[in-house]
Amino acid sequence: MIRFSLILAILFSLFSAFSQQLDMKTMKGFQPRSIGPAGMSGRVTSVDVELKNNDHILIGTASGGVWESFSGGINWKPIFDDAPVQSVGAVALDQLNPGVIWVGTGEGNPRNSHNSGKGIYKSIDGGKNWKLMGLENTKTIHRIILNPRNSNEIYVAILGSAWGPNKERGVFKSMNGGETWEHILSVNDTTGCADLVMDPSNPNKLIAAMWQYGRKPWFFNSGGKGSGMYITFDGGKTWEKRTEKDGLPKGNLGRMGLTISKNKPNVIYSLIESKKTALYRSDDGGFKWRKINDKTIGNRPFYYADIYVDPNNENRVYNLFSVVTKSEDGGKSFQTLTPYFKVHPDHHAFWINPDNSDHIIDGNDGGLTISKDGGKSWRYVTNLPLGQFYHINIDDDMPYNVYGGLQDNGSWKGPAYLFERGGIRNHHWEELLFGDGFDVVPQAGNPNKGYAMYQGGNVAQYNLENGRSSIVKPIHPEGIELRFNWNAGIAQDPHQECGVYFGSQFVHYSEDCGNNWQIISPDLTTNDTLKQKQAKSGGLTIDATKAENYTSILCIAPSPHDDQIIWVGTDDGNVQVTKDKGQSWKNLSGSISGFPKGAWIPQIQVSKHSVDEVYVVVNDYRRNNWEPYIFRTINGGTTWSRIVDGNKVKGHVWSMVQDPVEKDLLFCGTDFGLYVSVNGGNDWTQWTEGLPSVPVSDLKIQEREKDLVIGTFGRAVYILDDITILREITREQLELSKEEFQVFEPRASYRSPWKVAKGIHFTGDAEFKGRNRGSSPMITLYISPELIKTKGKKGKGKQEEQAKKDSTKLKGPKDKVEYLVLNGNNDTVRFASFKPDSNINRFYWNEREDGVDRLRRTPPKKKKDDKYKPAGLNVLPGQYTMVFFYQKFSDTCTIEIKQNPKTAIPESELTQVYEKKKAQQQEYQNVVKQVDKLKAIKKSIGEINGMLKFLPDSLADSLRKDGKAINDTINVLLDEFFLPEGFKGYDHVSVKLSNRIGRIYGYLNSENALESGTLDLAVKDFNRYYEPVNARMENLFTGPWEDYQRQVESLQFEYFKAFRELE
Repeated sequence: MIRFSLILAILFSLFSAFSQQLDMKTMKGFQPRSIGPAGMSGRVTSVDVELKNNDHILIGTASGGVWESFSGGINWKPIFDDAPVQSVGAVALDQLNPGVIWVGTGEGNPRNSHNSGKGIYKSIDGGKNWKLMGLENTKTIHRIILNPRNSNEIYVAILGSAWGPNKERGVFKSMNGGETWEHILSVNDTTGCADLVMDPSNPNKLIAAMWQYGRKPWFFNSGGKGSGMYITFDGGKTWEKRTEKDGLPKGNLGRMGLTISKNKPNVIYSLIESKKTALYRSDDGGFKWRKINDKTIGNRPFYYADIYVDPNNENRVYNLFSVVTKSEDGGKSFQTLTPYFKVHPDHHAFWINPDNSDHIIDGNDGGLTISKDGGKSWRYVTNLPLGQFYHINIDDDMPYNVYGGLQDNGSWKGPAYLFERGGIRNHHWEELLFGDGFDVVPQAGNPNKGYAMYQGGNVAQYNLENGRSSIVKPIHPEGIELRFNWNAGIAQDPHQECGVYFGSQFVHYSEDCGNNWQIISPDLTTNDTLKQKQAKSGGLTIDATKAENYTSILCIAPSPHDDQIIWVGTDDGNVQVTKDKGQSWKNLSGSISGFPKGAWIPQIQVSKHSVDEVYVVVNDYRRNNWEPYIFRTINGGTTWSRIVDGNKVKGHVWSMVQDPVEKDLLFCGTDFGLYVSVNGGNDWTQWTEGLPSVPVSDLKIQEREKDLVIGTFGRAVYILDDITILREITREQLELSKEEFQVFEPRASYRSPWKVAKGIHFTGDAEFKGRNRGSSPMITLYISPELIKTKGKKGKGKQEEQAKKDSTKLKGPKDKVEYLVLNGNNDTVRFASFKPDSNINRFYWNEREDGVDRLRRTPPKKKKDDKYKPAGLNVLPGQYTMVFFYQKFSDTCTIEIKQNPKTAIPESELTQVYEKKKAQQQEYQNVVKQVDKLKAIKKSIGEINGMLKFLPDSLADSLRKDGKAINDTINVLLDEFFLPEGFKGYDHVSVKLSNRIGRIYGYLNSENALESGTLDLAVKDFNRYYEPVNARMENLFTGPWEDYQRQVESLQFEYFKAFRELE
């Protein structure tokens, strides 16, 4: 902004006296854009399909909400984004009324990185609106079952919190559509319901698999006395427990999966975790059981214990675990249906079409796959952006890139935007390393090199120049076993390009890009040996995947101000700092008031404004403490203040970032979305415009572009382009003025040739296309709500003449924003308008100046008040001033247009090409004027013919004859420029003058416009054909047309007065 401080209206509409600082209703148009990826999707936890229309599919996802397709899985849209939580354990479609949808929140696969929920939701309008129907404290809902005969009767299977005891577990029932709930099956506060099935022939008969389980950050336990199988025959009023007397395994049981055959409901299968996990079958409706198979079944029952029977064949059974296997003999033997090389492993959701058993839908850790031939072939859905990023990073390339590691989907690099048509597609993302992906650190100054890792500290140096990847994981020189967290800490040294830090229980430092390491710290954790027994983790089934690795370093934050200062956070609650590059360390966690001892420290952020300002992100939900925490010090750790609590944000905190320009502008990512503070953390507002309440795992600010890059754990990556307006709000919040209309200074725009997208040109609907921002300058405007409601007086169209005199006296239209673009000489190069759609508007100027009318056979349909010229040539790089008008208000900004340094053309060459185009445009305009004159004559003759009925017949016939002769001549002339009027079909062979002039512009827009001798030939070719046609037009104008005008004027018509004014 050239002038104007932030306005009183902005402050009153965006600020309030309470916790809300920004009115998100005014932020429409200021939305982040989703850039994917979707080719590496995320965990699908639940599937349901409308039985009367199998193209109608609903899926629930681990932390990416609910998605719906009406095209059999081709097109998808999210329908749960307005809900306050995006972790979904169950979706259920009311088959009696498919407009009613139920969603149970909180994923039912309690791995170390699972997300919790906030109750059960219902929509009665197909997902347009949602209502919370209770069960808010259940944390995890794994199944929803509707009575197929009475959909007001609902059963819900609830696992409860994975991280500690809670009473809201087991089976709940509602008889009134969810208005009230009855807790019909409960065992204890650590036992939940892992599966629930209803007899398809008897809705009063249900079987529940109760599971006692629990997580700690360092350990997992599956199984206990609370686990068991329960059956009810009266809708849950009474339950019978099945035991070893009924054929179930002896001793403690763990997780169980259940399935009932639809065609023979007495056939029931159960996958039961015990000392020897096995598949069991009942042939009498669940009274007696027998073991079928204990060899070819699942290997991780806590994570996947689902079993499904074909609704049309009681002996065809599907077992979901790392792969999907199928049995045709009632579970005695299984064959792999989804090999690793074909379908992503780890399966959690399954649907078999009851009318066509070959139609199967499978949800797994990689997304969704669909088969129409019983699993012989699979179609992977590639347009579901459900990626769960643990971390993201950015570089300073042009365009800049986004990096990150995905839960069970590797580590990736992709563009933040493209100079390319067709959006950001899956093929634009490049895989760096597979495994569970975590932090990716691009090497400073080299976007082709960097570090990526998978679980257990397996860090690799990648080199995209030659495609090589080298493992550089540190080894202790004395053979001490290193403890690397599942999500280990790593950081680029901000003072040395090849310097990198890596964390086990020690801080490792390499100054040669990971080839050699030195340990620069003692053990910085509590080194609690009682919490280092991960090899025994799992309970009944050992599950030692390094997910429970503990007493390890989570984050490393080298100071950008001083290469001697390094901050470290551990998973067991230590905040360590060295101010002499590792020679001595100090644990500060005990001095932080309100700090939960032993809590998880996922991030530490050192301010770029001060060496002594540091932010520590803390969460403790892994010990069932769901409070959010961020602590700040401004004196290097001597004292601390808590800037986030449960009154300010919802959900435990994952991440935060401070703006490098405005120190009081802070962003915070929680389990339930993104929050922003414009007053240094005193107050926070959730960002809801264009971003669901998805876990925000990491945040970065790209300084050159002024972008906020948002890494989510469930919806991949979003980018909030150009946060200048938030900086202005932060900077100016105490300087009130009376302005009601404001334009914010835009970032520089980089011009680059736009490529045609690689790969498929006509993509259909199934390909993901992340939103590209384009290269045009983006200008942010604010219009106060009161001003939008005001009926302003329409402007007089004098802006261009008056702008240089006194813009404050101008008036714009009441419903449009008009704008002028002035070059460095203060000459107007563009005058146009756009319609605002909200209080905060993002307008893209296409960098074009005023152009000329197009050459066309028929006149355009112009509005009477159309005062704007069509867009013309691209302006030259440089600085431009834009003046905006709305009603009685105006404001200005300065735009700098630069060239992409990778594709820059010498300035002198750009100027020559521009001047050549400008000269050719003038020639083109002369041609357009001649053709427009022909069309105007035709119009005039038509109007005069309508007046001839008042003349004597002989005179009228003579004028009609002369007019027809002129019209015939005009039509012949127009045929030289265009295909005949009314032509139907294709003619790409005939070469008309319009084709020849288009050819000139084609050469002018080519990269070799100056060197191209063909361009000069194209101009000569056009003139060769145009000059004789132009001579014929002049002969018409000075001959028959003038004679015709004299005849008409001799009748004392005043018709041609207005025509001559046009000439």
